[in-house]
Amino acid sequence: MVTAEEFAQQIQRGRKIEASDEMSEEYREALLNLLMQQADSELSGAYGYVPWIQQAPTIHEKLLVAQIVKDEINHAYRMNKLLAELGIDVDKRIEQMEYELRLNDPNADIGTERKAQDKRVNIFYYTIDTWTDFIMFNFCMDRGAGHQLEDAKHCSYAPWARTIEGIFKEEMMHVNHGDTWVNRLAANPDTKEEVQAALNKWYPRTMNIFGRPHSSKNKLYRKLGLKQRDNEEVRQAFKADIEKALEGTGLTLPEWNPNYDESV
Repeated sequence: MVTAEEFAQQIQRGRKIEASDEMSEEYREALLNLLMQQADSELSGAYGYVPWIQQAPTIHEKLLVAQIVKDEINHAYRMNKLLAELGIDVDKRIEQMEYELRLNDPNADIGTERKAQDKRVNIFYYTIDTWTDFIMFNFCMDRGAGHQLEDAKHCSYAPWARTIEGIFKEEMMHVNHGDTWVNRLAANPDTKEEVQAALNKWYPRTMNIFGRPHSSKNKLYRKLGLKQRDNEEVRQAFKADIEKALEGTGLTLPEWNPNYDESV
């Protein structure tokens, strides 16, 4: 019987896992945690977007927002399909979770704290209160998610890697939507201050999604081929990307001060 260490060594040599019966218990537990994080984030995100179909400023934008919602629900469906294939009762699990739960305070700052039983990235606890918030969410969070999905595209669990290919392309379309509108709002003197305020709010929240540098969980994920980079490497790739996207807009990237002990 292959030991956990031998299994991890096989992964490091490039082995791809296709089914549950090929996994060590350690691998299965780590994989389920990551799949649930993404599945819950996709569904909670879709719920948060729904009101903006009605509140979008034009009929064209209503169509685009509806498409984004459809994409996110589809992503949640596909991620939950992976969980179902691993023996999880996804319908029962979804029924038990409060994906619609949001913080009442629009200026809340919860850092990396979780507020519910589900495993969503905690940026999905915040409310999207204005159209500019929605745009900045596309600009920051969808961009951040794209950087995280880059690792999953090359992960050792082959069904997840295949699923991510389509999800990644759609997330990039959401980012493009955010980019188009951020440039438009920043170029208008009447809305530039508002879009800067939204950036000041959503950029720090997005920087929190990547997790602590050098965390023990991340080290395990990399050992098992479920992630490729340390959390801080992904965060800095996102930061460089967003700095480039802001060139020529006149917008200023706010400071981000982590509220955790980086030595943990």
